[in-house]
Amino acid sequence: MTDSAHTPVHTGEARSVENEDYGLETPLEGHPEPLPHVVVVGGGFAGMAVVKALQDAPVRITLIDRRVYNTFQPLLYQVATGGLNAGDVTYFLRGMRLKQKNVHVVHEHLVEADHQAKKIRLLNDHWVSYDYLVVTAGVTTNFFGTPGAKEFAFPMYSRSQALRIRDNLFIRLEKAAKSKRLDDGLRVVVVGGGATGVEVAGALAELRTAGLAPAYPEIHGDAFEVKIVQRGGEILKAFAPKLRTYAAKELSRRGVSLHLGAGVAAVERDAVVLTDGKRIHADLTVWSAGVHPHEEVADWGLPQDEYGRIKVGEDMQVEGLPGVFAAGDIAVSPSDLPQLAQPAIQGGTVVGRNIKALLEDRPLQQLRYVDKGTMAVIGRRAAIAEINLPGGKSLRITKGMAWLVWLFVHIMSLVGPRNRVTTLAGLATRYGFPFHRRPIPIVGDVPTVRPPKPGTPPVPEA
Repeated sequence: MTDSAHTPVHTGEARSVENEDYGLETPLEGHPEPLPHVVVVGGGFAGMAVVKALQDAPVRITLIDRRVYNTFQPLLYQVATGGLNAGDVTYFLRGMRLKQKNVHVVHEHLVEADHQAKKIRLLNDHWVSYDYLVVTAGVTTNFFGTPGAKEFAFPMYSRSQALRIRDNLFIRLEKAAKSKRLDDGLRVVVVGGGATGVEVAGALAELRTAGLAPAYPEIHGDAFEVKIVQRGGEILKAFAPKLRTYAAKELSRRGVSLHLGAGVAAVERDAVVLTDGKRIHADLTVWSAGVHPHEEVADWGLPQDEYGRIKVGEDMQVEGLPGVFAAGDIAVSPSDLPQLAQPAIQGGTVVGRNIKALLEDRPLQQLRYVDKGTMAVIGRRAAIAEINLPGGKSLRITKGMAWLVWLFVHIMSLVGPRNRVTTLAGLATRYGFPFHRRPIPIVGDVPTVRPPKPGTPPVPEA
């Protein structure tokens, strides 16, 4: 999945170069002739699922992504709050070549597509021909046109954004520690009361209570506040009422205050203004209120719905374009599945199977989404989980048991054994007894204190 950077403007005509570097033109072992070429744009959950589903297929795969790694986004908030290293939740895409020789990874960006000629143009002006195209390019943060949000709020949809939050968190804490005012601390406002917002707020409360209270004696306890702003009347609307109630009580017990019923009218440098006129002081505003496709998707010649998502059928083929597929958050099927990891993974798997079916002249299968349930963690030994069982029944659990289920699911969902080991160690260090009472966060990059250069005026104290 991708970041919110806009496509740079490119001048000049595109070079007429096709598959110069990207088509795996050398025949694979055991296949004397070039095989059908599958181009996958996007190395997120859906894109990797497509590639894995085609592991044994007689095809050449080119995986194109603007980054060189896959990001496990459900744990980005742990990076943002100093619980995990960025490398724990990212996987080197070229590492797929170790087990899958029919995939070639290209670090590039899609600019335009000519579906009639079956080729796409990349940012470096290379044209890449395809037999089958799969678009899984992900989405980016949706600020809903809120004034000041893009300038002053911190989104958390990529690794770089999570690190930026972590850096600013510790910059602000160090600044507060030098202040002569007892009430100068850190006021964090989390916009959005979904699973991501609750997990961010819970992790910040854990960081404050367990890790930073002894480390920053200069900061008065009440000066580190964590608030959630949610337009609706309740948090975690996707969960059962019993689980929502438990989560709200647990957040309150951990010192997280909830501002429900009013949305965000504007974001300022040091405040969030609500639609009811209330102004909340904010040293750091974390935006977790929604996503939408990148604006450049409109240049790719694909049908989109009113929200910019690519319209596909139940077989994940793009409407009106046979042999072109889309999956993940960027796609919308008639079933209108939620923009979560499991729909992306299952959709990507179906795409891979359907490409095999086209190669073998078999009927395509439709995506029959299996909803395994949802979960969210609040803090140490506190989580909620709604697990769907066979027969239409649901298992709803809270507290420590839900936390253990959350831990197991997230560890096993990571790509690569190293990531699983390091993430387990990081989370055990953050939440396990007796480590949770020690100030051991992974520190952000706070600017180095240097002596002033000759002729530079002194910096006034805060």
